[in-house]
Amino acid sequence: MRNNTIGSLIWLRLMRFTTQSNQLSNEFLNRFDLTTAQFDVLMQISVYQPLTQSELAERVTVTQGGISRMLVRLEKEGYIVRKQDWKTKTISLTEKGEAVLEQAFPEQLAFQSSFFDEVLSEEEQKTLYTLMTRVHKNSQKKELPPV
Repeated sequence: MRNNTIGSLIWLRLMRFTTQSNQLSNEFLNRFDLTTAQFDVLMQISVYQPLTQSELAERVTVTQGGISRMLVRLEKEGYIVRKQDWKTKTISLTEKGEAVLEQAFPEQLAFQSSFFDEVLSEEEQKTLYTLMTRVHKNSQKKELPPV
């Protein structure tokens, strides 16, 4: 274990899993002409529409600049519409956006679930979910150590 702690090994394993999962998901979602980031954005819009670009940026893992570029592409593709209501510009899905999600969501859900269903029992999945939730909540209040 060359000076690694079990915590650092868990972190490395999570990072490798996330990278691998994202690569495979990007390849999988390519059949719908979407990336994982675009899928996430469309899902967030679907759940919270109408919403502003700032509200959307708080909900996804894309930077403000990245969101702007992505929204331009999604609008060009006909998946979203942006409407100006006085000072506020809101984002909503179009029928085409809803249709692609209706097709992609169940397949992506099954694909992502398969990472766990193939190797963990239902009880193990529940335990992993509980543990990861605890770690995630702790990370949200974590502060950097002093310099």
